Amino acid sequence: MFMRILLCSIAPLLCQLVLLPAPVAAASLDEFYPQFRFEFGLIGDVPYDDAQETNYFPNMIEELNRADLAFVVHDGDIKAGATPCSDPLLEKRFRQFQQVKHPFIYIFGDNEWSDCRQEENSRTPEEWLERLRSVFCAGDRSLGQKTLLLDRQSRQPEFVSFRENVRWIYGGAVFVGINVPGDANNFGRPEFAARNAANIAWIKEAFALAEKHNLKALMLIMQANPHFEMSSTNRNRRGFNEMLSVIENRTISYGRPVVLVHGDSHYFRIDQPLVGSRSKRRIENFTRVETYGNPDVHWLKVTADWRDPHVFVVQRQLVEKNFIRHR
Repeated sequence: MFMRILLCSIAPLLCQLVLLPAPVAAASLDEFYPQFRFEFGLIGDVPYDDAQETNYFPNMIEELNRADLAFVVHDGDIKAGATPCSDPLLEKRFRQFQQVKHPFIYIFGDNEWSDCRQEENSRTPEEWLERLRSVFCAGDRSLGQKTLLLDRQSRQPEFVSFRENVRWIYGGAVFVGINVPGDANNFGRPEFAARNAANIAWIKEAFALAEKHNLKALMLIMQANPHFEMSSTNRNRRGFNEMLSVIENRTISYGRPVVLVHGDSHYFRIDQPLVGSRSKRRIENFTRVETYGNPDVHWLKVTADWRDPHVFVVQRQLVEKNFIRHR
């Protein structure tokens, strides 16, 4: 078996995900990826309201900055759906993200572009997407006070518009960010086909890269919950069908740990929801991790070590200042 999940309940603030890959000789990786052990942070679906913006989110940034992290990824939705889309809000989020001391990678969510209502402002959702790209995707480096070089899909002439689709290799694993907004991947809109084709091409290229360079694991990061539990004919699921089919086939052929990180449904979980279309069994080397989100302003710390057969360990990081005192 390629993967085992270990959920530890002994310590109340600790939750671990253990991925066991097939044995691989480390010598080939050791030459190219000397950073064999590192930690990084995952967040999403924050901040949503005034309290989060002025209190809870800064508290989380304070904790992130105290931690020794290689990078931090936000998997989308940087405002509430009911909050109007506006330039001042985007500029405020940019300034907040720049307060993070580590490289900061932001993956777009639906609340900040595909759900923007034109009647509230002069821009269409597609124009808001362009605005996000201009604010958050300038240059080839991440956000944050310390930056990380990113490979953007826009370097390819056929996908020149998709600056938000990014990739980076760190410590023997490949990380891939794609623009997949909740809750239905904007299915049915005119822009869907081109963006979906770009996302699928980027996913395929990442798997090919992982196989070519003998990388030990692959992590996909997007905003939307792809509704694994729904029928493929459900309208909310149809926008994900082709992408999930590609992920299924490539995960099986890759044979090493593949982790899909998303937000969207605001429910922290670690599970294995991908069932093989032929075998009708869960694909053991695929795991889904959903980040915390409004109203829970907490984060996940991931320890990666390609010399350890576990590869990834995910720990809940509950920000004590953000605890709700239940009575």
